Amino acid sequence: MRQQLITLMMLLCLSHWAAAQEKTPYTQTVRGKVLDMVSQSPLPGASVSIPGTDPLIGTATDLDGSFELEEVPTGRATIQISYLGYESTSLREVPITSGKEVVLTIALQENLEQMEEVVVQAGGDSREAQNEMATVSARGFDMEATNRFAGSRNDPARMAQNFAGVSGANDSRNDIIIRGNSPTGVLWRLEGVDIPNPNHFGAMGTTGGPVSILNSNLLDKSDFITGAFPATYGNATAGVFDLNLRKGNAYRREHLFQMGFNGFELGTEGPLGGKNKASYLLNYRYSTIAMMQEVGFSAGTGDAVPYYQDFSMKVDLPTEKTGRFSLFALGGKSNIDLLGSESDSSTTDLYSEMSQNIYNRAKMGVVGINHTLYYDPQTFAVITLSADHSFSGNRVDSLSMENREAVPLYRNHYGLSKFRAQYEVHRKVDNKNNFRAGMNYDYLNFNLRDSLYQADENRFRDLRNESGNSGLFQSHLQWQHRFDQRFKANIGIHYQNFMLNNAQQLEPRLGLSFDQNERNTFSLGYGLHSQLQPLPVYFLESEGLNQDPIKTNKNLDFTKSHHFVAGHRYQLSPDIHLKSEIYYQHLYGIAIEENASSFSMLNAGADFGIPDVDSLTNRGRGRNYGLELTLEKQFSGGSYFLLTTSLFDSKYKGSDEEWRNTAFNSQYVLNGLLGKEWQIGSPNRILSLDFKITFAGGQYITPIDLERSIMENQAVYQEERAYSVKNPDYFRSDLKINYRVNKKNLTHEWSLDIQNLTNHQNLFRQTYNPITESVVNSYQLGIFPIPQYRLTF
Repeated sequence: MRQQLITLMMLLCLSHWAAAQEKTPYTQTVRGKVLDMVSQSPLPGASVSIPGTDPLIGTATDLDGSFELEEVPTGRATIQISYLGYESTSLREVPITSGKEVVLTIALQENLEQMEEVVVQAGGDSREAQNEMATVSARGFDMEATNRFAGSRNDPARMAQNFAGVSGANDSRNDIIIRGNSPTGVLWRLEGVDIPNPNHFGAMGTTGGPVSILNSNLLDKSDFITGAFPATYGNATAGVFDLNLRKGNAYRREHLFQMGFNGFELGTEGPLGGKNKASYLLNYRYSTIAMMQEVGFSAGTGDAVPYYQDFSMKVDLPTEKTGRFSLFALGGKSNIDLLGSESDSSTTDLYSEMSQNIYNRAKMGVVGINHTLYYDPQTFAVITLSADHSFSGNRVDSLSMENREAVPLYRNHYGLSKFRAQYEVHRKVDNKNNFRAGMNYDYLNFNLRDSLYQADENRFRDLRNESGNSGLFQSHLQWQHRFDQRFKANIGIHYQNFMLNNAQQLEPRLGLSFDQNERNTFSLGYGLHSQLQPLPVYFLESEGLNQDPIKTNKNLDFTKSHHFVAGHRYQLSPDIHLKSEIYYQHLYGIAIEENASSFSMLNAGADFGIPDVDSLTNRGRGRNYGLELTLEKQFSGGSYFLLTTSLFDSKYKGSDEEWRNTAFNSQYVLNGLLGKEWQIGSPNRILSLDFKITFAGGQYITPIDLERSIMENQAVYQEERAYSVKNPDYFRSDLKINYRVNKKNLTHEWSLDIQNLTNHQNLFRQTYNPITESVVNSYQLGIFPIPQYRLTF
């Protein structure tokens, strides 16, 4: 069946190759706005053109900074933008299709040397971070990169696993492991608002999952930051995903139909009417993995069928006198029943336990409104009101080894609602100085209940049974000073206060950047960062002297981290650069056990949930250091490549005072990506191939004590040897074939993403089999073809 589906995909492509070829490319409209990078005020009269066209396609922006380029041929186009007194830029190789207009927002930076001739730079691409305050360990990305990279499954998190400093050697989840840190240290932000785990089947306190709720078709240019991030961001110690949703087309209604691994999708966007160019953007998606499993493709869930659906939207409402309003929403729900099997579980069933039935339910949603007020051409503020909710529920039953009868084992019900009020003001003082200052308050309402079944007492014993509310207050101040055209500094401070136990932290941030010449840029960054413990940790109950439950973790302080980063970027050519960074991270205030043990919260996130350990204290430590190299060619001349190398070491110290490997210390990651596209007989037919290869060190695990496991009829681990055994190295190669056909006012796109092309057997985990009384290896996904079809019109 797999071979038949692959053959069908190839026949579809061949049928189009054999069709009559249109010799003249279709055309499309390119429109957008040109703004000042800092003040976001429009730049009227800016020149926008497409060099190399005959006759030259070009125009100037109107009083609102808007422009429109008509009859741009499909394919790829370089768009050049210049404005007197500003650094010119060019957007290179922008994809143009007949089924969808191209809508751009272009920000220019004011030139300090007003009297000198301005030279067009090679920048302006999505690799540059949107946050101008981000100095080191930051890069931008857009929808095209998310959809283009082989193996990414249209998932921003899996796409980011290709970047230097990031490890993602796990086929089952999209966890982001940055520089040896736990994925729980990553902050997700959408439209300026901190959001809960944006993944289906996600658990509270974690940041990853098997399938992303985020839809790449709705993403605008966004940022990914891996260390020493600006004062704008708080409550994170590892990294930041700062995501933006694009605006809908305010001039023409456009639609999307897509069918692939992530689901059946329907999308629509267009104008809402009126002279202010209001727009809407809507998208709905429903799971298709059930259908894929029917034709023989395993998603790593064995016989279990994952069900999920999600919805995304954005409404943009500009006004003449009261600024701009933006309404956004994202939500999804999922469920799966993982039933235990009598087999040895040595296949690629990555989630089930042989001796258990697991019933999982999860959902998350966020809705918010942004109001942007323009006080004057140099000052604007954003007021945000938002609400989000996350829920995860699990019912676990153990299975008798004699008759497979289900016996209650564990019940879980976690719910958290957050209501946020946020204010941030941006002020451009002059062409050398600009400020950001803001504050936000999160009102937290939670209901946390879980319990373990006590067979000898024939009842459930509470691990947590807490409902109530608390708050988190954060504020920040960020200043950027440009000493001259080459040298700039970003200085900031962040403060946060957790109302539950009055934990407080003041966090300085610093970034320096120096352009020695047109080829060499040097940068330095420092930041003190802190983060709450996962909320369920605070309310874990243990028995007191009178057998009354007490919460021994309630007064835990923040996890804290000093980040030090030094970087160098060398521009080999307008399209190719080599970037290197070295870093050191000192972690302290880590939650560990009071009594001597190997436990540390730095390893939380290695499993699917948060560990249930009481009597914790903030005396733990950790350290991460490493070297990262990136050699990258921007898409040009029909090709691109991205080569990244990460060499690092990640250690922690628990209350037993012994330095150990963390669960995420794979020590090296090598990624290679290469892509090429060709016109097939006509400018309207594009074939592209993308290839990816990954080598990564195996992560460290705690070995199973087989003798004690046999005695206790369950897995027992040798905690005195925590994270001392290294898994085999990880290897995977992926190949993506994409074929795009432009017709009049619509575009067809077929793709086949063959993941783990060589069917390499990568170890996933070791489990104990109580039936065979042996340790069993479970392996990750084998060869996994993912077909997809997309229609835009």
